[in-house]
Amino acid sequence: MKLADITWCPGCSNFSILASVQNTIKELGIEKNLAITTGIGCHGKIFDYLPYSGVYCLHGRAIPTGIGIKIGNPNLKVICFTGDGDTYAEGIGHFIHACRYNIDMTLIVHNNQTFSLTTGQPTPTSEPTYKDKTMLIGSFGQPLNPIKLALSAGASFVARTYANDIKHTTEILKQAIKHKGFSFVEILQPCIIFHDTRKILSENIYKINTSKNLDEAMKKASEYNYNLKGKIPVGIFWQEEKQTLEEQWPQLKNLMDKNLMWKDL
Repeated sequence: MKLADITWCPGCSNFSILASVQNTIKELGIEKNLAITTGIGCHGKIFDYLPYSGVYCLHGRAIPTGIGIKIGNPNLKVICFTGDGDTYAEGIGHFIHACRYNIDMTLIVHNNQTFSLTTGQPTPTSEPTYKDKTMLIGSFGQPLNPIKLALSAGASFVARTYANDIKHTTEILKQAIKHKGFSFVEILQPCIIFHDTRKILSENIYKINTSKNLDEAMKKASEYNYNLKGKIPVGIFWQEEKQTLEEQWPQLKNLMDKNLMWKDL
């Protein structure tokens, strides 16, 4: 299968994310049992560079499309690729309810804290000091903390990684995809053109162990409020086993019983 020529900016950290995803899929051996969805943005181009079935979605709609695919065939591994703009702005309702439903799929959010494809407008995770031609005096309000939001909404797997650490990102993605339930992985991703955070992130990131309870996970999540200040924890904040959406529907459970492929991972 001939893939499209890569059109990301030279040096973009999306290259690192692509490498991590390719490593993950290969190491898990899920190539023949995979479907992907993407939103609109620089992240969405990853669809062109992966030889797997899937859907390009409207802005903010990659998550519900992924849910539809999973309900249509619960034996598929479904991975949704989204950006901070379409997940935490237009798609925030879908994000919250996917966490609440605990459907067995993986959401990977490329978070560069800016709408880079449309030349750098602020997103819900942009720091208050972030300025562009639409926000000359800085971004309004405090940035959203997606990790705390996911924990509050009931996601059963919540993690954060740094795009340029391919080894760590690959390991976290492997655990996320193997997890039975809704797994949310946010990847902090510098945009070298409009929001170059490489120095700040590389100097302040540190790895954490999975929290033993939700209070501890929330405390860890509160250490970094997307203001580019202080230490930034990365790793798995929370993981628990609980009933998935598919297991609550007899029609889907019967389909799953015929081919529980996730158990082979």
